[in-house]
Amino acid sequence: MRIAMLAPIAWRTPPRHYGPWELVTSLLTEALVACGLDVTLFATLDSQTSGTLAGVVPAPYSEDPSIDAKVWEFAHLAHVFERAGEFDLIHNQADFPAHAFSGLVDTPMVTTIHGFSSDRILPMYAPYQDRVHYVAISDADRHSSLRYAATIHHGIPLADFPFDPTGSNDLLFFGRMHPDKGAADAVAAGQASGRRLHMAGIVQDERYWREQVEPHIDGEQIVYHGAVGGTARTDLLGGARALLHLIGFDEPFGLSVVEAMACGTPVIAYNRGSMPELIEDGVNGFLVDNLDQAIAAIDRIGEIDRAACRARVAERFSVEAMAERYHALYTSILGG
Repeated sequence: MRIAMLAPIAWRTPPRHYGPWELVTSLLTEALVACGLDVTLFATLDSQTSGTLAGVVPAPYSEDPSIDAKVWEFAHLAHVFERAGEFDLIHNQADFPAHAFSGLVDTPMVTTIHGFSSDRILPMYAPYQDRVHYVAISDADRHSSLRYAATIHHGIPLADFPFDPTGSNDLLFFGRMHPDKGAADAVAAGQASGRRLHMAGIVQDERYWREQVEPHIDGEQIVYHGAVGGTARTDLLGGARALLHLIGFDEPFGLSVVEAMACGTPVIAYNRGSMPELIEDGVNGFLVDNLDQAIAAIDRIGEIDRAACRARVAERFSVEAMAERYHALYTSILGG
């Protein structure tokens, strides 16, 4: 089975720090290669894979200001679809622009929808659903007017996330500094609890950061680490008493939630979007409806068995399980 894996070009695949779509694309690519599939990764030329790397884009546009996003995205898509006949299936991880080319080739196509942002994108989804096989990353993110081939949750390589059986007394916020991710609510909860709060992630909304988050960063109770990767990332994820995921939108998945739980860290999250699909209330964290409930849940974290948090990830959110489900979908599409 020859698969063309189409990655976004905002960040390197896999990303150096931030880049959730690129991260999932990389994880799936590597797992499929390990399963024996012939996968060609179409990504930026600085990307890394154990499969075959194909690309024309010199560098990610979010890292190199000389890269014009629109120009290079079209060059990237053209490169994939001009070679479509070489593959049994194209797996699109790069949102709706690829749909414009889907009717020009015979190669079947799968699109993983990494979050259905709004009805405004429907004109690039609804007309193509007879041609493209859509995958939702959670049941919560399915749009009522679209047909889906499957819901496939993201998976992570469990071995990359060491289990910490004790954690610490400190709390953690891990995500973009943006209202959607609830950084300001995490600060408020941390302050109310009297515990130190570590914060990690890129600043995506400068005004929000400047007005609602940065004034509280004192290096003592509220500590900001910037964007982190590698062992610094897993040390933060595993070394916390709880991850505060007090989101301001209906999040389609939440990789940091699963990563924290893999390290043994329970999650306190607002009960929105996909959170009920990831968190079993009272087992691997708490689902809450408001800030007061989140603050109260911090004091109840001792009720959670950290080993149970990791066990749930191993059962439901491994990269191997994700790859198996995609492989089964490919096989179904290609007729067995």
